[in-house]
Amino acid sequence: MPAGTMFAKFKSTNVAASTATQAVADGNPITQYFEIGKPVACAGPELVWRIHDAYRKSDNKECSVFIFEKKIAEKLHKPRRKETITELLKSSVKTLERFRHPRILQIYHTVEESADTLAFASEPIFASLSNVLAFHESKTYEATNVAPAAGGAAASQAQAAANTLPQRPAHAKEYNFLDMELKYGFLQLTEALAYLHYSGHVIHRNVCPSSILITKRGIWKLAGMEYVERMNENDLNSSIPCPPWSNRVSKMAQPNLDFMAPETQSTSKCSLLSDMFSLGMVICAVFNNGRPLIQAGNSTSNYAKQMETLDDLVHKLMPRLPIALQEATSRMASRDATARPTAQLLQLIKYFIDTPINALKFLDVVNMKDTQQKSQFYKTTLIEAMPMIPRKLWWQNIWPMLKSEINNNEVLAAVLQPVMLFVQEATLTEYDTLMSATMKVIYNTPKSIQASVTILENLHLIIEKTKPEDVTTDIMPMLFYSFDGSTIQVQSAAVVAVANVFDSIDELSIRRMVLPKVKQVFEKNITDPKIVQNVLMCIERVMDRMERAQVMDEVLPLLANIRIPDPDIIMRTVRIYHKLFVDKTYGLTVETMATNVLPLLIPHTVNPSLNFEQYCYLLEVLQQMLEAIDRQQRNKLKLDNLSMASPERHRTLRHQFSTDNMNAPPFNIPNLRIDQRKTSSAEDMARKNSGGSGMLGGWWFGCSPSSPDSNFLRVGNVFPNRRLSDNTLMTPKIRIAPSCASSPGGTPGSGLPTRRHSSIGPQERRGSTINLSPPTKSPLLYSQKQGGSMPNTSSSVPFLLSSSMQSIRSRRQSTVLSSGPLGSGSGLLQQLGSGMVRQLTSVSGTVSPVPLLRVNGTRNSHSNVRKCPSLNITFSQ
Repeated sequence: MPAGTMFAKFKSTNVAASTATQAVADGNPITQYFEIGKPVACAGPELVWRIHDAYRKSDNKECSVFIFEKKIAEKLHKPRRKETITELLKSSVKTLERFRHPRILQIYHTVEESADTLAFASEPIFASLSNVLAFHESKTYEATNVAPAAGGAAASQAQAAANTLPQRPAHAKEYNFLDMELKYGFLQLTEALAYLHYSGHVIHRNVCPSSILITKRGIWKLAGMEYVERMNENDLNSSIPCPPWSNRVSKMAQPNLDFMAPETQSTSKCSLLSDMFSLGMVICAVFNNGRPLIQAGNSTSNYAKQMETLDDLVHKLMPRLPIALQEATSRMASRDATARPTAQLLQLIKYFIDTPINALKFLDVVNMKDTQQKSQFYKTTLIEAMPMIPRKLWWQNIWPMLKSEINNNEVLAAVLQPVMLFVQEATLTEYDTLMSATMKVIYNTPKSIQASVTILENLHLIIEKTKPEDVTTDIMPMLFYSFDGSTIQVQSAAVVAVANVFDSIDELSIRRMVLPKVKQVFEKNITDPKIVQNVLMCIERVMDRMERAQVMDEVLPLLANIRIPDPDIIMRTVRIYHKLFVDKTYGLTVETMATNVLPLLIPHTVNPSLNFEQYCYLLEVLQQMLEAIDRQQRNKLKLDNLSMASPERHRTLRHQFSTDNMNAPPFNIPNLRIDQRKTSSAEDMARKNSGGSGMLGGWWFGCSPSSPDSNFLRVGNVFPNRRLSDNTLMTPKIRIAPSCASSPGGTPGSGLPTRRHSSIGPQERRGSTINLSPPTKSPLLYSQKQGGSMPNTSSSVPFLLSSSMQSIRSRRQSTVLSSGPLGSGSGLLQQLGSGMVRQLTSVSGTVSPVPLLRVNGTRNSHSNVRKCPSLNITFSQ
């Protein structure tokens, strides 16, 4: 059987024997002081110490109890050797008690002996490095040696070999080292050796995995002081005699041969550098999946043969090590003692220079520091280093130390800084299982001002991870009690906490507890900008959970008492007012805005402390409020038929006096006499066919102006074969005295001269005939030509149309007035309204068509033709 398998089998046998019973300590005096639990690990020479979980009865402090059963040594078959092993183990415990250092195993209770056992208590231990490496070795063996084929001799042998491998305790299975964990562990061993060499002046002689213990905090501790040799204090570099490993001596009574320095075996001498060789071999075993480079199997001949190939084994292993550690490890594992670095020098290599490592180093010795150093470390150094430290070490290394400082009121405020970082990063499961009990202790213990402020400022983070029932029973009473504190800092922090956790507070507590206490804090510190700012933030958050009456009765008066011109306070006040204004459930009336809100906000429009954005927001809110007041007051005043006190009235006036809405006075032409002529039979027929509808039929012939067609000329398509130009109307005739082309305003050639009424002299009477259509309100004119159109004329004055006449005979030759193009209709109207007549295109002996109007969407319908009566209009002097 290979030597490594034998070694593993022996370790497995001891672990199995240690778990056979938990009553092995019965009869040992140590049971009077400690409650001993289940075994969790093993350590010491040949792993003879069984390590049990325990706690001290006096203070319930967690610890570990090491138990050695004397019957294990009976297999040596020599009683004297049994006594030798017992004495050796007792002396090792005494030596450990003498060397008190953070890197040396700390003893809580000295060794106690009974007829069957030895026992002592120490700090809580998770496992020995040998246990962890044995687990790694078993995984490697399974991965590389188990045959893939099912059945057969090879598979049977592999299964048998797997059964002989060491079995880890259930809670420590799959323990994998992190790079930082290994780095810190190697540094801790180096510091332990430096302490022993240069302060204790001793050589350890048995640095191996079974002598290295890993605490529950993940700290590597050096133990196994069974073979310590004292050095010459005057010459630390000299060698001292020491016995080599021998087959004649029990292997329990000798150091581990696989990690022993070659000079010890070859020259029977050892020095400080012998321990450095052993440390180098430990580092190689860690990176070799738990297997030592030398596996002698307690055989000196095997040891000598493998030692000759050690350099090659080390060289092949180097690529597995971190680059910064390769050179130092190869030198420590050298067979030449002079090539090895000392423990002091090894601490200075680049591999160990690391900020997180320095933080962890300080944390291990923090109990030796004064209050100021502790506070500075917790508040700054540890906070800065924690993001670079793996989470495994957070819970394994840092959190236990923080828990131990909770009861120290002098540093509690500083300790709570990293504790809050733990709360923020912890999962719900981690918080519930690892932190909740400790946090309850913090809630219920007296705290300093700064500690209370820290808890309150981070209360929202705590509530997120806390069970609802714990929030009600533990956190809320603490929060409400904080308002009654005498310090401004705690009160202000309590106000901030309410704003952060208002969702977790029931509405009844908000109305009866929170708001009265917040108002009380505000009234006591009304001139403190920070507290006022916090109060406003709290009010803004909890308003949604308050009743309307309480908001109107208590919040508005509180806002009215703010007199601090700070921009942040002003903006938060404006936001609260705006929220009350926008949310109609609060019922902020215009009377309240006008009397209580605007007088407070308007002066801030000239506050020089506001920047541009703040000013714009303030002005926007003010305008919204003013518009709301304007709308309500305008409607109220309209209903009451009162004069409007708003500039908006000008808009209505402009609309009222628009030309589209003016009622023009009657159109009268000076010295004009209008005689109605007799209608022709064609006009009578057209009037009968139209049924009294249309503008001429309704308005001119006396129909009601309320008829749907009263404002339009309806043109009927009575004669389908007629041309559009034949659809003419017989319009009234205006008889005007004839004039010559030389008259004032006359135009040579064709066309009607335009003249002022005053140009008609008293010595003559000029006659003319003009078609004057009845006044309409808003006629739509269409050109006689197909597709032609004429823009609407003003509805404020009547519209003149030229008449179609064959000829006019008078005493003087006069000019016949006829209609011109449609585009001139509007101009003629305007000129008539201003007292001027413009001569249109003159057509002698020709009938000028009257423009057609579209009525109800019907174009040029002969059935809707109606002729206007002729009027004899004569200007008189």
